[in-house]
Amino acid sequence: MVKFLKPNKAVIVTQGRYAGRKAVIAQSFDNGTRDRPYAHCVVAGISKYPKKVIRKDSSKKTANKSRVKAFIKVVNYNHLMPTRYTLDVDLKDVVTLDALQSRDKKISAAKETKARLEQRFKSGKNRWFFSKLRF
Repeated sequence: MVKFLKPNKAVIVTQGRYAGRKAVIAQSFDNGTRDRPYAHCVVAGISKYPKKVIRKDSSKKTANKSRVKAFIKVVNYNHLMPTRYTLDVDLKDVVTLDALQSRDKKISAAKETKARLEQRFKSGKNRWFFSKLRF
């Protein structure tokens, strides 16, 4: 069987609090682990998308509208919908299983993820990933 849920693959979360949100796979565990004996992965996604920027907005307002809010979560493969897109953001060193062990580590990892996603958004690449999914 071909492995297609690889790191840096853009996915849509279909179940839970972040249903309908776009995320990117940071780590995948096809065979499961001891505490989670099913196929799952660690994802980092966008819980609050950037707003539309128009030309007459001031630079302060543009900076405000360009903010994103990130989340980090362990998700079962059954609760993900893969897309054809990949996102070349390096999250491997930030989003790990041990970053999810304590609240402080998770918050700091989410802040670093937010900074990297905002940087990617401002570069103008992967526009589809940063647009809100309408359904």
